[in-house]
Amino acid sequence: MTTPISATTSTASFAPPISALLVANRGEIACRIFRTCRALGIATVAVYSDADAGALHVREADTAVRLPGAAPADTYLRGDLVVRAALAAGADAVHPGYGFLSENPGFARAVQDAGLVWVGPPPEAIELMASKTRAKELMAGAGVPLLAPVDPERATESDLPLLLKAAAGGGGRGMRVVRELGYLPAVLKDASAEAEAAFGDGEVFAEPYVERGRHVEVQIMADGHGGVWALGTRDCSLQRRHQKVVEEAPAPGLDDALRTRLHDAATAAARAVGYRGAGTVEFLLAPDGRPYFLEMNTRLQVEHPVTEAVFGVDLVALQLRVAEGEPLPTATPPQPHGHAVEARLYAEDPARDWQPQTGALLALEVPDEPGLRLDTGYVGGDTIGVHYDPMLAKVIAHAPTRDRAVRLLARALERARVHGPVTNRDLLVRSLRHPDFRAARLDTGFYDRHLVALTPPPGPEELRLAALAAALADEAARRQGPGPGPVRFGAWRNNPSGPQVKRYRAEPDGSEHEAAYRTTRNGPVPETGERVVAARPDHVTLETDDGVTRRFAVTVHGDTVYVDTATGSYTLTALPRFTDPADRTEPGSLTAPMPGTVVRIADGLATGAAVEAGQPLIWLEAMKMEHRILAPASGTLTALHAAPGLQVEVGTLLAVVRDTDVPDAPDVAAAPDAAVQVTQDVTQDVTQDTAVQEEATP
Repeated sequence: MTTPISATTSTASFAPPISALLVANRGEIACRIFRTCRALGIATVAVYSDADAGALHVREADTAVRLPGAAPADTYLRGDLVVRAALAAGADAVHPGYGFLSENPGFARAVQDAGLVWVGPPPEAIELMASKTRAKELMAGAGVPLLAPVDPERATESDLPLLLKAAAGGGGRGMRVVRELGYLPAVLKDASAEAEAAFGDGEVFAEPYVERGRHVEVQIMADGHGGVWALGTRDCSLQRRHQKVVEEAPAPGLDDALRTRLHDAATAAARAVGYRGAGTVEFLLAPDGRPYFLEMNTRLQVEHPVTEAVFGVDLVALQLRVAEGEPLPTATPPQPHGHAVEARLYAEDPARDWQPQTGALLALEVPDEPGLRLDTGYVGGDTIGVHYDPMLAKVIAHAPTRDRAVRLLARALERARVHGPVTNRDLLVRSLRHPDFRAARLDTGFYDRHLVALTPPPGPEELRLAALAAALADEAARRQGPGPGPVRFGAWRNNPSGPQVKRYRAEPDGSEHEAAYRTTRNGPVPETGERVVAARPDHVTLETDDGVTRRFAVTVHGDTVYVDTATGSYTLTALPRFTDPADRTEPGSLTAPMPGTVVRIADGLATGAAVEAGQPLIWLEAMKMEHRILAPASGTLTALHAAPGLQVEVGTLLAVVRDTDVPDAPDVAAAPDAAVQVTQDVTQDVTQDTAVQEEATP
């Protein structure tokens, strides 16, 4: 066993100043690290897969090295290729970012063995914290509070509910909640199999499941000279699929005694493993206020910007300083100021089981206001592919008080222009304005309780006005013709013309809306009574019956129209006047909900097989998630077009199930999303910080 390094012993060896840094990562975190490097005069090196050849982090780097292939296992998870790339590009240091190889002690050693500076903790510290079971043993010896482990073989009714967790990883994989003792053996077997598939280690342990617990963590920064900073607390309780969505610093509602206890425990954890660099010690805060150690993430966290905002530090710059062998600037950390909140903007549909989305990102614009920060790996014009995590950006707000920071962030997200795939932007805005969040009534079950209320379909009146604005903008574009210049509404007949009708389908709910207006000498007149104050191809202003003036920014991309207002954004698809009768799907058709790869089909599945409603038939891998395509009804499989390894586009026909009990049944695939379940992450490149103690369905 590795002996913990004494906090008073200097383990630093001064390295020459870093001149060129390779970031062994992609997307947002690579771009964020490059930003600090530019400020410090350090040259930057990117690595990229074939799927990322045109990515923002590649465009921003001084030098880029290709990793042939697209799948993470062939590219970003190949430590040997990354080390080779660093040497080929003349880098003298490697920063792992988060996810991928960031907590891989073998990769850290390979970097050091190649004569490169490793911008991370010692491999021994990573190793000691890699296994949750070993980490808990160390923390118990350091006096850090722990949940008492439960032997699954000896569990009784009094131990329920239990949480099963994979010892070697996170992200919700290998994690199950058991509420009935009779299910424990089967659930334990499933959790172990999932952990083995995800991490190559099937070890699973059990501990009490704490209902309505909070996820609170402490940011650590340590040098090689015995200095350790505890940089405050963060609350990361708003989570989906065991991954964080909204984070803030400091964690609200903690008294001074509890905050001090968490700081002391985190510092003890860092000293127990001779830690160096940036790390995070995570705790579960029970409803009675008692904290329990969960794990230590031996890397930079996704949510590190909220700590940077509150403490006025650059954690990446401090990582580089420590990696060069220098001590922390002062013996104690700076004093915190104000409050910061971060929201993660994902290309996903929360109303459809958080289903990841892909396609062209046509616009990504967040207001540039004092107190706001945008960390992203995308810009308008980029493409969101199927191979990696669907996080588009992090938006961070910092203000003197929590209320002001929350208000600033919610309004910034509301005003943002995000055109392209469906995102969780509206969910974030509603979450930040929810009474429970505003009152800091936080726990990891927030979305379990409130998701339906937070994802309502757009109101019909708002959609009607958005469709009218889209129609009037289209009319203005046709009247204006090519080239710049004002819209001309003259030269029309004195008598009102017949009504013009345009039809739109709202995305993603599919509701249809008509906009009717008449053209007159003085301009268009809506049939519904609104007054047109202004109508341009990109902007429409309407005065409604209640005397309220409403402004609509209109952007057209082909048949898709994006309508942005002060209180919401709407995506519409322009429809033809008449429906094409050939544009129909065979009843019972199962289509791909997104581009991806078929990874397997159900055992024995073949044409003519009988299937049961809800039975998993096909597994599709896309954007680090595995999606199960379920039988929409009991019946007979009449067609099977899917096969393992098949690359599919959205809408590709995978199979057809005919309901034998209802020969003339309506199209059971009219809402194919209902037959798709997101199950689990399927690669180890977890680019989102993971949380635990979240309920998972056995």
